[in-house]
Amino acid sequence: MHLAELNIAKPKYANDDPRFADFMDNLEKINTLGSTMPGFVWIHKDESGHAMDMPTPWPDAAANLTVWETPEDLEHFVWNTVHKKFYNRKAEWFKNMDSHHFVMWWVEEGHRPSLEEAKERLDYLDANGNSDYAFEWSYLPHVKLWQKQRCG
Repeated sequence: MHLAELNIAKPKYANDDPRFADFMDNLEKINTLGSTMPGFVWIHKDESGHAMDMPTPWPDAAANLTVWETPEDLEHFVWNTVHKKFYNRKAEWFKNMDSHHFVMWWVEEGHRPSLEEAKERLDYLDANGNSDYAFEWSYLPHVKLWQKQRCG
């Protein structure tokens, strides 16, 4: 089994707004880094190399949907690379959300989840909490970097 993850965010600004430039100017760099990391399998993107302009099931939200070989591979990319620097600045660029904005779930090797599948998992997490069907970092007892390195 591989690990799928979805992260949605509602930008505070249009993609071409100068206040959003540092994020947009580095998005391809971060995605390229992610795609070269050990354990990376797949990312949902358009021909521009990202998904910021693609329609999503969430109004006014961008979605990042990826597949990784293991949770440890994803954890390493998120918390031990330059990705963390941009994650820690998310409050500058994205609105706070009242519901879950991140979910993980297991997929068969070779499966490429759709945004609709990801929405179903996120909605399930919102309604039911962590389970084998949809979960957050806290559901994986052997993965702990999120506790030490997440932003405050």
